[in-house]
Amino acid sequence: MSHQSDLIATDINAYLKQHENKQLLRFITCGSVDDGKSTLIGRLLYDSKLVYEDELAKVQSDSAKHGSTGGNFDPSLFMDGLKEEREQGITIDVAYRYFSTAKRKFIIADTPGHEQYTRNMATGASSADLAILMIDARHGVMTQTKRHSFIVSLLGIRHVVVAINKMDLIDFDEQKFEAICDDYRTFATRLDLPDLHFIPISALNGDNVVDRSKSMDWYSGSTLMNFLETVYIGSDRNLQDFRMPVQLVNRPNLNFRGFCGTISSGIIRQGDEVMVLPSKRKSKVKEIVTYDGNLEEAYAPLSITLTLEDEIDASRGDMLVRPGNLPKSRDHIDAMLVWMGEESMVPGKTYLFKQTTQTIPGTIDTLNYKVDVNTLHRSPAPDLELNAIGRVSISLTAPIHFDAYRRNRSTGAFIVIDRITNATVAAGMILDKAGDGVAKSVWDDEVVAGDADANETSAVSADERAARFGQKPVTVLLTGLTGSGKTAVAHAVERKLFDAGRAVAMIDGEAVRRGLSRDLGFSAEDRSENIRRSGHLAHTLNDAGMICIASFVAPSADVRGKVAKLIGEDKFLVVHVATPIEVCRERDTKGQYAQADAGELRNFPGVTADYEAPTNPDLVIDSSKSSVDQCAEAVIEMLRSKQVIR
Repeated sequence: MSHQSDLIATDINAYLKQHENKQLLRFITCGSVDDGKSTLIGRLLYDSKLVYEDELAKVQSDSAKHGSTGGNFDPSLFMDGLKEEREQGITIDVAYRYFSTAKRKFIIADTPGHEQYTRNMATGASSADLAILMIDARHGVMTQTKRHSFIVSLLGIRHVVVAINKMDLIDFDEQKFEAICDDYRTFATRLDLPDLHFIPISALNGDNVVDRSKSMDWYSGSTLMNFLETVYIGSDRNLQDFRMPVQLVNRPNLNFRGFCGTISSGIIRQGDEVMVLPSKRKSKVKEIVTYDGNLEEAYAPLSITLTLEDEIDASRGDMLVRPGNLPKSRDHIDAMLVWMGEESMVPGKTYLFKQTTQTIPGTIDTLNYKVDVNTLHRSPAPDLELNAIGRVSISLTAPIHFDAYRRNRSTGAFIVIDRITNATVAAGMILDKAGDGVAKSVWDDEVVAGDADANETSAVSADERAARFGQKPVTVLLTGLTGSGKTAVAHAVERKLFDAGRAVAMIDGEAVRRGLSRDLGFSAEDRSENIRRSGHLAHTLNDAGMICIASFVAPSADVRGKVAKLIGEDKFLVVHVATPIEVCRERDTKGQYAQADAGELRNFPGVTADYEAPTNPDLVIDSSKSSVDQCAEAVIEMLRSKQVIR
């Protein structure tokens, strides 16, 4: 099929140019043991006339020795080339095969079906655009079918063909075919498989593989080969976010300095402004250089060399991006891991994490849960063993520049390397905390006072604690913009109350961020979750009879209201530190307001996000008009007036 063109005889250069411009589709075959993955690919190649005569003769000869078809032609031997594979009649390692038709070029990865080789299957799927999931029509959906489906979903493969094989062994029964389809759809509703198709086939006999089956006239859909040639994958690539990790600085002479790399996503043109991360130095693209000559524009996944108009520093591990479209940069990430090491994962052990072109030491802090791929249930576990999958929190010694894996498979993927053996022990997919539903705020739909301790009992009553400490337990929230002075005032209030013999504790928003909420970002959802956690901490301190002084930006009025209900509105006081934003900007020693003005700091209250000032606070203070001591004294006087302290 790949050579059926008149151009071969009339204009070989035109034919080669046409062949060069064909779209490439990478796909895998996966599924349970003996479902016919290798047989399907062999039949696909054979019926498409894409097998050389000497190779065909060898397979026909080997079919009598090692074949699983009783001495008849065995197409699986085209793929199962290892001695152990032929002796056992199974696939062990991933086998890759390239072929081309008149419409498209293909790279196939034939992956093993045994559970013990799950890591090999994940390796083959990591770069695929499409997955052919095989199901034996006699057995239906098996455990390994579900395992491979979960990995396909996890790795972000959008197009899935469920090929229900060995239809000849069930007499091409349409009802059994539909029953398997319904069974799989029920399971797949819990997975992210946006483009799902079902094709009944017989890989051994070639039914509906390349040619339409005469035995299944009830099936009116596409053959497998026709589907592979026509499935639309143009929209799968991310052409919005320009990302180019620098792989090499090319300096052949004094007059040329270029940055080499493969474009992970997006489009770049001559004259476009770019920024180098992490330095954030900006310049414009002078030239886009390739081996075949300069280009006016380039796009993923081309490998290019960029020269810039300005002499700015960049090296391997840095990333070129657009100034108005930046990836996330963090030293703490959440990810899904497929563990591939013979030795189990050890939380706290130092590993190397290779993401794009940079390799950084780090540790796996916690294993949040392990996924049972048979049921998709999550369960706690002390570690991950070979072929296990789980969600982890990772701390790195330096920030990495990344996008969520769902958005960008290149910048959102990484591998974990053992520092001693240099072996790859895991493959990871970085999660988008705002999009995966895990890091969103988890407030109850109806938060009422006392919810936090509805089922808790204590041997010491609240009245006994009040009598012992001579105070009423309350939480005082000091809210205001960054730089308003709320933390300094909170420290001063804590000091004064402590010196007066009161039982008091302070919760500082920045301290909570470094510990309890280290896994959260600064989106509206993450800020809400941060306040929720801190609210429960304040409630616990109040239950112990203590006065809690809390210093948080807390920009959302709705979230502050939820905290009030959680703690109890009679025990929740709001102090608005209403320092003008101009004064806050002058006090900004970290440059956060300037970064927000430049668009580099998103969701920054008062600049790139809203700050909803309290409409009816218990107290309003302004640290630009009063000293910190005076502001603290005003808070103390408020507590006296409300009879919190005597």
